[in-house]
Amino acid sequence: MDHSTTIGSIAAFFTTIAYIPQAIKVHKTRHTKDLSIWMLGILTSGIFLWTIYGVLMRDNILIIANSISCVISTYILVMKVKYG
Repeated sequence: MDHSTTIGSIAAFFTTIAYIPQAIKVHKTRHTKDLSIWMLGILTSGIFLWTIYGVLMRDNILIIANSISCVISTYILVMKVKYG
């Protein structure tokens, strides 16, 4: 594994796990008032497109990281719609 792949893998890991604390908080509290539905919608759309890009480029790091991020972001967005 070269340096750029290592750095990309670490970056993908960090940006993916960054969503987990928010998802846990939303799950526990059902409080989403302070979250912007526009930000969540745009973010989820962007992550979905990154996943598609990863598939097209056959880049497993992009596919895995963005697929996980997309699931978490979609969950937060659904909770915002449900409880917002």
